[in-house]
Amino acid sequence: MNKKVFFPVLALIMAISGLCSGCYTLKQGFTLLGYLNRAIPLEDLINTERKEGEDSPGEENRIFALQVMDIRRFAMEELGLKTNKNYTSYVELDRDYLAAVVSACAADSFTRYEWWFPIVGKVPYKGFFNITDARKERTKLEKKNLDVWIRGVDAFSTLGWFSDPLYSYMKNYPLQDLAELIIHEQFHATVFLKNHTQFNEEFAEFVGTEGARLYMESIKDQIPTDPETRIDKEAMNVDRAMFLAFIHSLIADLDKMYNDPDLTRNEKLQKKEIMIKEAQSDFEENYDENFKTPNYRGFSNLPVNNAYLELYRLYYERNSWFKELYEKTGSNLVDFIKAAKTLKGKNDPRVELEMALGLK
Repeated sequence: MNKKVFFPVLALIMAISGLCSGCYTLKQGFTLLGYLNRAIPLEDLINTERKEGEDSPGEENRIFALQVMDIRRFAMEELGLKTNKNYTSYVELDRDYLAAVVSACAADSFTRYEWWFPIVGKVPYKGFFNITDARKERTKLEKKNLDVWIRGVDAFSTLGWFSDPLYSYMKNYPLQDLAELIIHEQFHATVFLKNHTQFNEEFAEFVGTEGARLYMESIKDQIPTDPETRIDKEAMNVDRAMFLAFIHSLIADLDKMYNDPDLTRNEKLQKKEIMIKEAQSDFEENYDENFKTPNYRGFSNLPVNNAYLELYRLYYERNSWFKELYEKTGSNLVDFIKAAKTLKGKNDPRVELEMALGLK
């Protein structure tokens, strides 16, 4: 799973740099500032001409830059997301991910481990630009008998404290995935509720997915029709839904077992290992029957634990609440986002959103 997140610690880098020269915040912030310092304006990818005998961005980079500019225009002008300078600069990186993010969870329940940061409050992950630092954090957490998962993320939002750049590996993304990434992150920069991470992530995931769909719909006449590509995309969407249903079913079964008062902690841990292994075995055995693409075949070999599964509880809502609310209120993403901008997060944000949309 390569999910987008926001980096809470970077918001305060300049404010606290004089107070904690060796702290986590400063180290991650300085790395980010280093990236920003070598970023080039997106326009340079458009205006740089190829010179004989010299390396230059070339036509591929020019097309990428123009695509990003058009997605930004759509996100801000058509959807009403915050107007800022996010994704107007470009950084070359020698890897295909931006940061390593650590998540943790109780080993015998789906109780998230959370970190606290000023301004954003509690968040269920901690990001590192250096994978070695992420692994050190994992070791510390495992000593607390927690399940831990490290994943690479391709983007994060600094919630408006910095102008988030593009990175070179993004040039390889399909156009719809690029649109989803940018719209997802722009939603984070537009709407953020302190101490409501799950709501923030699920909402951004919904807006990113629906916004990208609407963007692709808006430019369909500009893209050559490719029936094979359409079929592949449809197959990927079907497989994604199938995989999420499988994961949520496994989570539900484990959660029921974890809440059995007659089981000791050790018994729960033993049953967890058996249930996960059996699920992976069934998944592999029935893969060709249930899936149309090879995208999820690797699941059977993953060291799945509660921290891994909890990510799906965080990012992917189980009851399609946002989708159902969206359809109930007219399927107008502009109005949906406009209502989201009024939220304060002082009470249940779902109730606040329903009120903002005139349902309560």
